[in-house]
Amino acid sequence: MKTVFKGKRISSVLGILPETISYFDDEVSNYNFPPKQTMRLKKVMGFESHRLAKSDSFASDFCLYGLEYLLKNKIVKKEEIGAILVVTLSPDYFLPQISNIVQGELGFSEDTICLDIAQGCCGYLIGLMEAFMLLDKMDDKKVVLCNADVLSKKVSHKDRNDFPLIGDGAAITVIENDKNAEDIYYLMKMDGKRRDALKIPAGGFRQPNNFETNKLYDVGDGNLRALDHMHMDGSEVFNFVQSEVPVCIDEVLMHANLAKKDIDYYLFHQPNKFMLQKLREKLNVSEEKLFNNIVSKYGNPSGASIPLVITDNLTNKMMGNELYKCCLSAFGSGLAWGCMIIELGQMDMCRLIESPL
Repeated sequence: MKTVFKGKRISSVLGILPETISYFDDEVSNYNFPPKQTMRLKKVMGFESHRLAKSDSFASDFCLYGLEYLLKNKIVKKEEIGAILVVTLSPDYFLPQISNIVQGELGFSEDTICLDIAQGCCGYLIGLMEAFMLLDKMDDKKVVLCNADVLSKKVSHKDRNDFPLIGDGAAITVIENDKNAEDIYYLMKMDGKRRDALKIPAGGFRQPNNFETNKLYDVGDGNLRALDHMHMDGSEVFNFVQSEVPVCIDEVLMHANLAKKDIDYYLFHQPNKFMLQKLREKLNVSEEKLFNNIVSKYGNPSGASIPLVITDNLTNKMMGNELYKCCLSAFGSGLAWGCMIIELGQMDMCRLIESPL
């Protein structure tokens, strides 16, 4: 899908992190590998720490915490909201949806559209796409986009390939109509033939959770996980990112009639430090324009990674008087990959907060 969205802007971004920090150095003994071998990965992959939700904290809790924060600080009012979108791969339940939980708990109008979208790595770009389309029918109403995941609960703590990468977190983005906003150039691609590169085999109706699917087993490389756990084929995803994403970025730049030098910031999904470093080198983009620090501090927070990049690195700029031409890009589960050229800045709020969740 390639298109242009007109008259839309992001007016606020709030990042939310759980307070619990788990350090890679403290997790080395979890794995069935010599500690020295495991520690070699620290520098290459950027393993430092990641944020983990508490055992009784779930995606809806982060959405509620963030929205209550925005309401309390008068960044939005309930009567201004026309839709609540929640993008997650970690729903509280099959039913009801998190967006309906949020609407009910916070007392939003019955006219508020509630919609959950099951997407992971590209969840921010897909959520923005849906928000832009809804705004075409909402006049002066705003859309609240919640990206929240607690995927650490679905990863084996004895899997050195996956557990150090995963981080829990959330973001709340407020999107609204603005007739003076610059055009937004958007490109999204999907390839379900490569879907098994990121997968949780059990838990759906095809293979329900049971005692057998919860058993840990050696997958053949020394890592232990169960069918209930998520796994990413690192080499497959790495090759996919290096081959598809640069082409995607070139295409969206051409679509916008821009050159790479015209972009102020490249705000990318954060799978791991090594993958992003190689991607940056392939794109020939400076370190000052492409941030690579989220995954090392917080882990890979799925669809919340791009707004966390924004709130961690650009708070002062986003709340200043300038506008910055940004290229957003995400890639991963599906497999899916996409890019967006959008002007960001002059926000009502851009902040990263820590929650007790």
